[in-house]
Amino acid sequence: MASHSDTLVVFFGATAGANGGKLGSDEREIILLVWQIVDLHEKKVGELQRCLVKPDTLELTDICKEETGLTLDDIIKAEPLDKVLQQFQQSVSSELKSLGRSSYTLCVNNPLIIRQALHPEASKKNLVLPECFFSFADVRKEFHKCCPNAGPAQKLTLDSMMEYVGLPAVSEQMFGVREVNSMVQLILCILDEPHDHKFSSVETVKYKFDSGTCSKTEPVDSETVIRARGLPWQSSDQDIARFFKGLSIAKGGVALCLNAQGRRNGEALVRFINSEHRDLALERHKHHMGSRYIEVYKATGEEFLKIAGGTSNEVAQFLSKENQVIIRMRGLPFTATPQDVLSFLGQESPVTDGAEGLLFVKYPDGRPTGDAFVLFSCEEYAQNALKKHKQILGKRYIELFRSTAAEVQQVLNRYMSTPLISTLPSSPIVPVPVLATPQFLPAASSTRDCVRLRGLPYTAGIEDILEFMGEHTVDIKPHGVHMVLNQQGRPSGDAFIQMKSSEKAFMVAQKCHKKTMKDRYVEVFQCSTEEMSIVLMGGTLNRSGLSPPPCKLPCLSPPTAYAPFPTPPAILSEAALYQPPLLAAPRPTQTVPHNPAHALAYYPHQPHLYMNMNMNYTAYYPSPPVSPSTVSYFTAPPGAVAAVAAQPHHPAAAASSVLPQPGALVRMQGLPYNTGVKDILSFFQGYQYTPEEYNGLVQMSDQARSLIQPKEWLCL
Repeated sequence: MASHSDTLVVFFGATAGANGGKLGSDEREIILLVWQIVDLHEKKVGELQRCLVKPDTLELTDICKEETGLTLDDIIKAEPLDKVLQQFQQSVSSELKSLGRSSYTLCVNNPLIIRQALHPEASKKNLVLPECFFSFADVRKEFHKCCPNAGPAQKLTLDSMMEYVGLPAVSEQMFGVREVNSMVQLILCILDEPHDHKFSSVETVKYKFDSGTCSKTEPVDSETVIRARGLPWQSSDQDIARFFKGLSIAKGGVALCLNAQGRRNGEALVRFINSEHRDLALERHKHHMGSRYIEVYKATGEEFLKIAGGTSNEVAQFLSKENQVIIRMRGLPFTATPQDVLSFLGQESPVTDGAEGLLFVKYPDGRPTGDAFVLFSCEEYAQNALKKHKQILGKRYIELFRSTAAEVQQVLNRYMSTPLISTLPSSPIVPVPVLATPQFLPAASSTRDCVRLRGLPYTAGIEDILEFMGEHTVDIKPHGVHMVLNQQGRPSGDAFIQMKSSEKAFMVAQKCHKKTMKDRYVEVFQCSTEEMSIVLMGGTLNRSGLSPPPCKLPCLSPPTAYAPFPTPPAILSEAALYQPPLLAAPRPTQTVPHNPAHALAYYPHQPHLYMNMNMNYTAYYPSPPVSPSTVSYFTAPPGAVAAVAAQPHHPAAAASSVLPQPGALVRMQGLPYNTGVKDILSFFQGYQYTPEEYNGLVQMSDQARSLIQPKEWLCL
């Protein structure tokens, strides 16, 4: 504390760009340091020191040249920053010894030179600053305590403070020397009678960022939160804290944002200890982290709590160990045990408290997601663990990333939250005839009791839609909000809402049309349940009219020349449930009437087929490797598809995860559109074929489909 220091070191600096109130806002390097010692007991001053600093980039702005009077010729022969800081320490230490003093505190007329210039530049150049630069006194705040009627501390200037106490302006013309002389005179004035001021307050700069947890019930002031955008995807909370070096971030105040797939989206919410530090952080808009510039905007406390807040006791217990380095593991086998993970990490990267330092992420029903978080007691162990990035555990490669406490909260909140529609298959094996249309799927109707929202922000969630609806929320049917996802399982910007009546839907369309949600206007249209269902199935609804989805287009008649395989019993296997987000009423198979003994299954047009895109079931039943993405009773998607028929009663055929019955069709996806018969036969090279079996091969030009009968084959 300054009250325990024997001396003050009045300190001043300038950069090669903006100075004064904008100092440090343009990332320019320091080119000038000036200092002078003031003995608090004897009220004497030491010798004034002025040193030029050579920046790495030899360039001065016109404003800098005008304010400082310096030129490139002046600084080109100067020493770099690290040498000047060494000179500063040596000079101050020797002068303190001559005065018989033992300690000192820096005193500045503005914290910008410390917080916005010196610490950020030292961080970028990997310089270790002396301990004296982590605490300082602000002469403006000290003057305000001494003379509270002089005005707010943030608006005080050297000239206004000297005028208030009746001191004449300093006549010195040299930049830097004038400012230091003015501060010295002010300090001596307030130390003397009638003020008799004691320097008792000191500001500090944190040595490192403190990780921690945040409760959803904790109040967060919106004036302390910013949003950083454009971060490298591998950035950790420590990297973000380093970007804001010199400013004090609240404990656990860095929350990395994740996208819908659980991956970082390049944004983070940062919470500072007060609004003053938040305002200084906003001045770092478009400063650089490596080669990337980072955008900095204001954010709210609600946004921060939505990302960083958590209520899970399991997470709180896991994060209760402080000063731990957190690593996220992704892609773990679903059967992986804590011992498997510990063995994978090895002895060179021991986990804190063994298995207690592991947190496996699971779905609400207890199934593993393949993610886990690991605690390490030091940076060295974490670095050793990161060296195992993309190494193999079991038959899967594992991704390892630095993580944060807020990311742990966010991932657990995402996976453990109850889905909007909690209708999940109760058994992994369900006979197809039993799988009927779920109760929450609407029956086709021409009643216009629905509304369509178009143009939603891709980050919009259910809560945002309910807030957008406002007073009309009470008129929504239970489970009546349907988010439309695209083929990749990502938000498409559309949503459908079922209202209690057509009159309610009309009122919503009238009052909410082109209302704003997150800086975007949203279009609201009244529509019918039938129109909603068709769009959810993949059709289109626009000004040109209603276009049915591919599954509702007329189907081809079953071919008569190629029906050599018996229709297998329609049983939905476990793998069939691990599908993209489609939940449909299956269409019954129909057989070729002229040859019932050898019938080929095909799927006719059915008007009652619905696909629910309200929630992404992929999040609850992810597709395992090597399992097909469609099953026999789903309409084939556009693209290159080939179906391979297994020989009846062959053991390999029984190994098929989708259609385990003899004579089943196994679908090959991802074939190039120019694939020919020879290409497919070459793919199965090494297996036994007979010339007669080549007759079972059919090339369809429109969808590149082929049917073959290998004697032996692998499960695809």
